[in-house]
Amino acid sequence: MNAPSVKAAFSRRAGPRPQSLREWLDQRFHYWALAPTLVVLLALTIYPLVQLLIMSVSTVSFAEGRVIWRPSGLDNFHTFLADTIFPTAIRNTVLFVIVVVTAEMLLGLILALIASQVKRLTGLLRAVLMIPILVPAIAIGTVWRLLYNFEFGVFNQFLKAFSLPPQNWNGSALLALPSIMVVDIWHWTAFIFLLMLAGIESLPIEPMEAARVDGASDWQLLRHVVLPLLQPTILVTLMFRTIFAFKVFDEVFLLTGGGPGNATEVISLYINRVFFGQSRMGYGALLSIITILLTAVFVILYNRTVRRRSSAA
Repeated sequence: MNAPSVKAAFSRRAGPRPQSLREWLDQRFHYWALAPTLVVLLALTIYPLVQLLIMSVSTVSFAEGRVIWRPSGLDNFHTFLADTIFPTAIRNTVLFVIVVVTAEMLLGLILALIASQVKRLTGLLRAVLMIPILVPAIAIGTVWRLLYNFEFGVFNQFLKAFSLPPQNWNGSALLALPSIMVVDIWHWTAFIFLLMLAGIESLPIEPMEAARVDGASDWQLLRHVVLPLLQPTILVTLMFRTIFAFKVFDEVFLLTGGGPGNATEVISLYINRVFFGQSRMGYGALLSIITILLTAVFVILYNRTVRRRSSAA
C-alpha cells in the first residue's frame, strides 16, 4: 500500500477533527449576539403578561398608599358576560378597522404609484404627502375639532355656502364614527404611502421592461407585473396597519371621547375607562387579555392565509 492510501485509511479511521472552542463560538455568534436583546424583550413581555393574568382573576384596590390584591375567581368573567358595552366596542372597532384600512391601502397604493412616476419636484411631493404622519396626535385632534365645529367649522361653512343645513359632525350618533374615520384616513394614509413607495422603488426593472417589449399596456403592466411583485409588501403593510387600527385610541379620545352615547366607543377607549375612570383594575385586565387573544387570532389566521396563497403561487 502506498503512502497516500495509508494516509487516507488513517484519516478515515481517525474520524473528523474535533471542533475547537473558537470555531464553535464563531459558528453560533449570531445566537450569542441576539441573546441579550431576546432576554430583555422576553422579560419586558412575559412579566407584564403574567401580572395581567394574575390581575384578571383578582380584585385590585388602593388603601393607605398600598395596592391590595384579593383573589376574585371568575367574578370578572361573569361581569364580562353581563357587559353590554364591550360588544358595542367590538362592533365599532371592527367596522372602523375594515373601513379605514381598506381606504388607506387603496389611497396609499395609488399615491405611491403616482409618486413613483413623477419626474419633477419628487422631493416636494413626498414631503407634502408625509406631513400628516409627522403631526402629533394632540394637534390633529385640536385641528379637526375646529374643522368639525358646529358654529364656525370649515365643513359647515361649506354646507351653508350651498344653502345646506349644518351638521353636528362629532355630536351625531350617525356621523361621529365616520368623522373619526376621515381623520384616521387623513392621518395614516401617509404611512401606507411610504411603505408602498419603498416597495415599488425596490422592484426589479427587468420584468417591466420585458412586459413593455411584449406590448403590455399600463393597466396590464400594473395588474400582471407590478401588483404580483408588490404582493409581499402589500401583505405585510396590511397586517401591521390592521393591528395598529385595532388599537385606535387617541383620535377617538380627542374628538368624541366615545360619544355620543356609545356611538364611537372602541376597545382601547373602553379599557382605558374601565382601568382609570372606574378603577376596576381586575376587569380591565381581563378585557386586555381578551383583546390580546383577538389580535393573536387575527395574526394567526392572517399568516395561514398568506402561507396558503404563497404555496398556491
